[in-house]
Amino acid sequence: MILNTAAYHFVPIADPSALAAQVRAWAEAGALRGTALIASEGVNLFLAGEERAIDAFFEQLRADPRFAELRVKYSRSGAQPFARLKVKVKPEIISFRRQETSPLAGRAPAVAPATLAKWLQQGHDDAGKRVVLLDTRNRQEVEYGTFAGALTLPIDKFTDLPEAMQPHRDDLSDATVVSFCTGGIRCEKAALWMQAAGMDNVLQLDGGILGYFEQVGGQGYDGRCFVFDERVALDPELKPLVDAA
Repeated sequence: MILNTAAYHFVPIADPSALAAQVRAWAEAGALRGTALIASEGVNLFLAGEERAIDAFFEQLRADPRFAELRVKYSRSGAQPFARLKVKVKPEIISFRRQETSPLAGRAPAVAPATLAKWLQQGHDDAGKRVVLLDTRNRQEVEYGTFAGALTLPIDKFTDLPEAMQPHRDDLSDATVVSFCTGGIRCEKAALWMQAAGMDNVLQLDGGILGYFEQVGGQGYDGRCFVFDERVALDPELKPLVDAA
């Protein structure tokens, strides 16, 4: 079995190129495949391989104090879902191009998966306000599945989100808005942007859809979660849509 991982961590990186070289060396030593994005704001990792090699990689990464608190999401597949290893240095680990959305200045408020599941079941948050789930992913991803009743936007890339959100702002003023995405990066940046734009009723889903699946399953979610590799999408049990083995 192949162990698949998804992890990101926002932390200042003074020399992204040096860290990228180290990440590549560790990954190649364990014959890992996948994608590692390194930027001055942090890292975004999707790596897969044998369990011992995965464990060794993250042990080495967490030995760096900057990544001691790195959280990793795990799933398994019969086949390696990545064709090769790609390590890239980028301006952002997810491109948004909005200076006011840097998580390095402070995280957006978050709601835990178990709490969100409770809110969905009872139909409101703990203060009695209606809950609106905001999908920050693109339309291709949404086609595979999303939370029931979620607000989805007709966007093809994440940078389109601010413009697409504008017609909905007034309708959301009386709600608790929970932004969500695959693993947590986009919904965090979206929540920070909305806060900077004057919306004080926004939370992010901690850990994204994959974290929700991992902790509480598929309650309130319709379909699968699209992932950017050969598994195509994962169901709430984290089983792949396509598994060649």
